[in-house]
Amino acid sequence: MYPPTQPAQAYQQEGVPVPALPVNSYVMNSPSFHSHLSQWSTGLCHCLDDPGNCMITCLCPCITFGQTAEIVDKGSCSCVSSGLAYLLFCSLGLGCLYSCFYRSKMRSQYDLNEGPLPDCLVHFCCEPCALCQEYRELKSRGLDMGIG
Repeated sequence: MYPPTQPAQAYQQEGVPVPALPVNSYVMNSPSFHSHLSQWSTGLCHCLDDPGNCMITCLCPCITFGQTAEIVDKGSCSCVSSGLAYLLFCSLGLGCLYSCFYRSKMRSQYDLNEGPLPDCLVHFCCEPCALCQEYRELKSRGLDMGIG
């Protein structure tokens, strides 16, 4: 199955000592394995940290989505066209799938931790909270949310 563990002295080259590793060290299970990922600046349910955005998102989520999508796309798609596309997907019952794609893209760009739930499940269970969290994250990073 696996070769027997040998003492560190067997792997020394030209007198350079090699530190001994514990036999049961599993890097992937250690908490520091995912330490390069940063945490979200606010929690999913902290919508009232920005009451204005919370109200806009509850009344017309396509505005918040459009602003976020324009920044995540780095201006390649306008706020209006992203918002209209989101509105179209929502009318087909697929809004959460479309918006979870942007959440994943944003997490990748900013090395954000996914959290306990996958992106699509976050958007499926609480779309307004997810949109507000993404908006707050970009705003906390100093991006101008008014460009959209």
